[in-house]
Amino acid sequence: MNFIDPQTARQLVDEGALLVDVRTPQEFQEQHIPGALNLPLQELEARTDELPKDRTLVLYCRSGNRSSMARRYLLTHGYEEVHDLGPLTRWR
Repeated sequence: MNFIDPQTARQLVDEGALLVDVRTPQEFQEQHIPGALNLPLQELEARTDELPKDRTLVLYCRSGNRSSMARRYLLTHGYEEVHDLGPLTRWR
């Protein structure tokens, strides 16, 4: 997996990137990064239109597996600036 480093992820978000949590709503409710949008991986295909193509995206999940799959999906569907933070714990 090719994760973006936490410092770069924070900088991108500070500069206006959208932070996207691809975990389940239950996981999101338990803990998430403030300001993140919860768009579960299993709903990504149906809800892709909720993500702007003209804005940088920073994805994360629990272990990095789902965010990696989401990144690959988005890149193949016309999104250009998509970064994978990997696990939520890397944000701290």
